[in-house]
Amino acid sequence: MIPEMFFAALTVSVPGSLLPAALVVLAGLALLVWGYRGTTMRPGERFICGALKLLGVAALAACLIEPLWTGQRVKPGANYFAILADNSQGMCVKDARADLPRNELLAQMLASERSTWQRSLEEFFQVRRYQFDSRLQPARDFSGLTFEGRASNLGGSLRSIIDRFRGQPLAGVLLFTDGNATDSAGRIDLAGAPPIFPVVLGADGPSHDIAIANVGVNQTAFEDAPVTIQADVSAFGYSKDVTAQVLQINPSAPPDADETLVAEQHQLARGSGQLSFRFQVRPERSGISFYRVRAFARGTADQFKNPRETDEATLANNSRIAAVDRGGGPYRILYVSGRPNWEFKFLRRSLEEDNQLDLVGLIRIARREPKFEFRGRPGEASNPLFRGFDKKNEETERYDQPVLVRLNTRDELELSGGFPKTAEELFGYHAVIIDDLESQFFTADQLLLLQRFVSERGGGFLMLGGQDSFHEGNYHRTPVGDMLPVYLDQVPDDRPPGPLRLSLTREGWLQPWARLRTTEGQERQRLNELPEFEVLNKVRAIKPGATVAAIASDNRGGQFPALVVQRFGHGRTAAVLLGDLWVSGLAQEEMQRDLGKTWRQTIRWLVADVPQRVELQTEPKGDEGASAIALSVRVRDKQFQPMNNASVTVTVRPVGQSRSAVETNVIRIPAEASATEPGFYEAAYVPRDAGAFLAEAITLDEAGAEIGRADAAWSSDPAAEEFRSLKPNRALLEQLAKSTGGRIIDAADLEKFAARLPREKVPIMETWTTPAWHRASVFLFALACFAAEWGLRRWRGLA
Repeated sequence: MIPEMFFAALTVSVPGSLLPAALVVLAGLALLVWGYRGTTMRPGERFICGALKLLGVAALAACLIEPLWTGQRVKPGANYFAILADNSQGMCVKDARADLPRNELLAQMLASERSTWQRSLEEFFQVRRYQFDSRLQPARDFSGLTFEGRASNLGGSLRSIIDRFRGQPLAGVLLFTDGNATDSAGRIDLAGAPPIFPVVLGADGPSHDIAIANVGVNQTAFEDAPVTIQADVSAFGYSKDVTAQVLQINPSAPPDADETLVAEQHQLARGSGQLSFRFQVRPERSGISFYRVRAFARGTADQFKNPRETDEATLANNSRIAAVDRGGGPYRILYVSGRPNWEFKFLRRSLEEDNQLDLVGLIRIARREPKFEFRGRPGEASNPLFRGFDKKNEETERYDQPVLVRLNTRDELELSGGFPKTAEELFGYHAVIIDDLESQFFTADQLLLLQRFVSERGGGFLMLGGQDSFHEGNYHRTPVGDMLPVYLDQVPDDRPPGPLRLSLTREGWLQPWARLRTTEGQERQRLNELPEFEVLNKVRAIKPGATVAAIASDNRGGQFPALVVQRFGHGRTAAVLLGDLWVSGLAQEEMQRDLGKTWRQTIRWLVADVPQRVELQTEPKGDEGASAIALSVRVRDKQFQPMNNASVTVTVRPVGQSRSAVETNVIRIPAEASATEPGFYEAAYVPRDAGAFLAEAITLDEAGAEIGRADAAWSSDPAAEEFRSLKPNRALLEQLAKSTGGRIIDAADLEKFAARLPREKVPIMETWTTPAWHRASVFLFALACFAAEWGLRRWRGLA
């Protein structure tokens, strides 16, 4: 839209009269030249007088061509105009140096008995009134504004207006809001949008207020503090310490139960600005936990029990709920070794302290021997190591088969045939560790199965160093060698001189799972105190995309990769090239604890992103408003291929209510299969109340047998989101106005805006025409020119 007034164009209604009019002007010019030739006037005076008389003659001559003023104006009643008012609770804020809160000011602007500008608009437009909060609603007038809406879906409401009037003559949208949208209003598609004219409500923001703008949760494999919670806090009008707390919510306790304080920090606020708090916490249990993050002026924690005593603008934005999912577990790790060794001893001991990591061992205690070889006794076909055991085992433990010991298996059938031979059996594990075992132990199909385990199933794979690992184990031309992060061909034969010292690389310092201490100084001291190592598997080079997390240095300054990791397909692979990490477990007690922590963090990292057969994810669903939650379930079969024809039900229950209330409020939602992605099921849930919610997906196969379950959690804080920022978002409103051809309208200029709008360009206009010559002003102008010329001559005393 062009904001300036359209000026009319001057046209000629009698084109044939242009020549006579021109002749009259030329004749008048000739007479003027002839009349002034004998005067005693100075040249300047002669020019002024001649110009005045010629203008008068030209004005009279113009009447001969009958000029017309032609222009366009709004056709009354042919165009629509929308008025959109914010009805959210975020409008109930009183700004500094303001007599009334924003909602009362808006109610006064829109009161029908006081807004003459609305009547001015109705003279030319079909005015349509709407109010919005979490959704758009038509309004007969604005007397029904309650300002109780839990969200400000500004972008969705504007998009609805655009869609409703698509193909219709909508002249513009007058938008009353503070611009603090709870949806992605700045990223909506404005194609086909009419001009938007925002009226910004609010000025400087409140005089005193503390708000949590954002809460982010980051999880790592760092054992001491695996969860990092970052809170961005906005403080207005405070020059004192601001306290931020993290409190743990008991899911089974009622809402009014006391919450456990986990961490607390203080920062000094200076007037108005942003503060950033970073907490590192360790959940007491696995699975899903809920934490409340709240901020307040130091020493005012009692205001949450007595909200009326607060001096803040609102307490609705002082707290947020964060959900943390530490995984359900237990994660099953298959450890396969070519011989009993110290590494397994310390690995098993360390993982026993983590109830979410379940280590299953398959250890060879005797190699297989040639099939045709002299036996210990005539007619004896079984291995002498098993002499004296039950007869049923004698045929299974033959000379031409390795002797394997199974540890911590689920039942007597697990791994009874040795290393898994089918995908259904191997894919039941989350990670595989191979230690000091040559590639000839596996069949060609098992090697391919291991590669599929990582690339397709998304499992983790770790190879430990030893005399039968990596190049020494002949893995360089196998599927396992292809997925390792190091090249195993053409390995140099020279050995590092002397003992080796372990240190982290720059990339290793950035990996929380590779560190054991909270500060860099403490971690360097720990590494310096480690014993020296003697066994190293050398490699030719590191593969592109792999990351070296740790290196081993010899006494000549040579550096060799010690810990290398990379992504492979959907999973992860890692190579520990040192073969005697266990020596640190023989040192003092602190180093034994550090070795255990190293193994737990490494294995946690290895299985962190391994998918389960059933996975449930939650995310805001934009097409139904900011409060709607999309529940997405992925179901896989035993070979981890997408599984169709499953029956999926999602139960949703609120957290922090009494048991009877929870049972009453549990909602069961059937999930529908996606039409675009196999094995993908969708459902949606719209929470009616604020708080934390826990969802569980239960999947059944065609026969009705349960496939698996998955949990997910989220929090709904509509008030906190609505009051996240109390300062008007003028930048967003200016962006909306500029991108649609509108402009910001001041509240005091609504009358002028309503008066000027009919003279601006709108979809449907009408043409108007009026004579420019049939006016007294034309003749008065000519007469004024003649009188001025005569008066000038008389004043100079000329004839």
